[in-house]
Amino acid sequence: MSNIKELTKPTGLKRKLIIGIITVILIVMMFPKGESIEFEVSEGAIWTNEDLIAPFSFPIIKEKQAYLNEVALAEKSVYPVFNNYADKRSDSLKIFAEYITGVIDDNLSKDQQSYVNPTFLSTNAFIQLLNLRRVQKKSPHSAVNSLERMFKQTDLITESISKKGILSIDSKNKFKDSIAVRVGNVDRIEPVSKFYFYDQAKTETRNKIIELRYSNEVTEALVEFTLHFIKPNLVYNEDATKLETEQARDNVSKYSGIVNENERIIAKHDRITPQAKLKIESYKEAKGETIGQEKIFLQLIGKFLHISFFITILTIYLFLFRKKIFYDNTKIILISILIIFVSFVTYLINQITVKAPIQYLIFVPAASMIFTIVFDSRVGFYLTVILSLIVGALRGNDYTFMAMNFIAGGLSVYTVRDIKNRTQIFRSFLFILIGYSASIIAFGLERFAPVDTMLVELAFAASNALISPVLTFGLLIFFERLFNITTDLTLLEYSNFDRPLLRELARKAPGTFNHSMTMGTIAEAAAEQINANALLARVGAYYHDIGKTISPQGFVENQLNNQNVHENLPPEESAAMIVRHVNEGIELAKQNKLPDVLIDFIPMHHGTTVSNYFYEKAKKLYGEDKVDINDYRYPGPKPNSKETAIVMLADGCESAVRSIVDPDAQKVENIINNIFNSRLKEGQLDEAPITFRDITKMKEAFLSILLSQHHKRIKYPKQEEVEKGIDSDKDK
Repeated sequence: MSNIKELTKPTGLKRKLIIGIITVILIVMMFPKGESIEFEVSEGAIWTNEDLIAPFSFPIIKEKQAYLNEVALAEKSVYPVFNNYADKRSDSLKIFAEYITGVIDDNLSKDQQSYVNPTFLSTNAFIQLLNLRRVQKKSPHSAVNSLERMFKQTDLITESISKKGILSIDSKNKFKDSIAVRVGNVDRIEPVSKFYFYDQAKTETRNKIIELRYSNEVTEALVEFTLHFIKPNLVYNEDATKLETEQARDNVSKYSGIVNENERIIAKHDRITPQAKLKIESYKEAKGETIGQEKIFLQLIGKFLHISFFITILTIYLFLFRKKIFYDNTKIILISILIIFVSFVTYLINQITVKAPIQYLIFVPAASMIFTIVFDSRVGFYLTVILSLIVGALRGNDYTFMAMNFIAGGLSVYTVRDIKNRTQIFRSFLFILIGYSASIIAFGLERFAPVDTMLVELAFAASNALISPVLTFGLLIFFERLFNITTDLTLLEYSNFDRPLLRELARKAPGTFNHSMTMGTIAEAAAEQINANALLARVGAYYHDIGKTISPQGFVENQLNNQNVHENLPPEESAAMIVRHVNEGIELAKQNKLPDVLIDFIPMHHGTTVSNYFYEKAKKLYGEDKVDINDYRYPGPKPNSKETAIVMLADGCESAVRSIVDPDAQKVENIINNIFNSRLKEGQLDEAPITFRDITKMKEAFLSILLSQHHKRIKYPKQEEVEKGIDSDKDK
């Protein structure tokens, strides 16, 4: 069987080995650090192991949330740092006042229509001050120096505001009620209300200038001038503030005490209190830190062997009992991805330190259902066991949790073992909930767990039961498209007679449709006998002849008027018409996006057989030497699976038995034997993984179904007259 040989090539096995090693390595990387202490550490439970004595001194690590709360408080205690530049006030305002006065006087002395404004003032402000200066010069007795006096007043306003202190931030960015004012290396804590925010300082400047009661135009000019010199003298030091915050954070101790060497951590039969749990977790952490490089390496080898054992057991099972999965690298990758996905979720859960039992959000039941739907219930159950063991290992060898996942996952497998539609997935909610609930109550009572603890665990388990079906529904669609996998759910959907191709077949080629339905029954019965996929065989039989909808009258089962179109055609044209339905069927299937696994039935149900009727007719007509047998041969390929082989044999047997005039058991059996023998002799079954034992069972199944459909029937009274069209009720 060439397809199996191809899969068993060294390259195929090497790829499987690589997939397995990568899977194991990734899972090992997700193991908890430190020593895997093999006991349950659940707050409120009873310590059933021997007294735990500290072999060395180690610090007690604070509970994570408590530590984070202390860090937050420490960060809040840090005051924003502002550098004080209040004593560095310059005389820039006075200098600019003198400069502007000189510029104005220079412009007035030239007595020209246009003026030059080399200052930072706007044109309007400059002209207002210039006009004011002109009036003052024309009226010397009205205080010629009043412009200087105005600048002096603005200087006093600026000085008073700067003296109080101007922060470099606006009021909307207020940090805290107090700040640290840094002068040199000394910080002085001051209330923020003692200073102006930058926007407040500008507002206060404007208000004070307005109080001088100059005209609006002059006031605006003075405001524009003065605001140019209102600068923050308490500047926020972001780097210093960050440094202070980091130091405050670093000063928070991660430890709440110490356990001395030979001190008892917890005694046998003691209840695990929050403090005891912290000591145990601290011991685990300290134990991991004290392990040397050599021991760490040995521990990694142990973890690798631990997971390798589980993966090896799975591999052996697939090799012995599910070779079709074992030799399909795509399906091996799918299994690997799901195992790694659940392992990664477990790893993430391990990284989150909260009091809530979030481990119940590891969706083992979802993976169990996907495995069952994609493969079968036995594979799903076996993978549930393996996955539960891996999750238990990643949880620090928590095999209590492993047992819970095994029970819930096993029940979820049961709910989808004979799934008929996608919505049936949601039926698993109740069974998953029952599985987890029973486990939680059983183990809780065994460990004397408080009722409130069990109630919280039940709530999280209910969340898992609710989310798992939804997750399964979504991931199933994703994996079907990603890996081009056709599940039984997909096959069931394609078995609906309302599907466009089947509806078209029934309408255009009713004889072929009936033939396909009969074949479906035969193929399903035979597949069940040899452990093939009965559903795939049945649905494949439904679609194997869809190409006949193109030219239905070219096939005898659709010639209702007894007019055979081939009577007027040369044998080579008739053969071409017959053979053509294969390629036409493939084209139709692709147009309607039929899954590849169903498309395979279209060419494989004929394989590379010859249309013998027209071949023999051509030999008689033209002579054997002038006839090329390949002109009458179907294109193939040959069947490469149990299901396609069954449909090939069912097609030949059903058609041949239907042609028997007066069928009986011996005739039907002879026909079946002849079809099987001819297909074997022609080598049509060489690539299909079937045995002689399978062939014997298939013959028995075919014979049983065909005899029940073509058995002799008792003639009713006057039946012959009815068949001849004579009115049997007519009075003689």
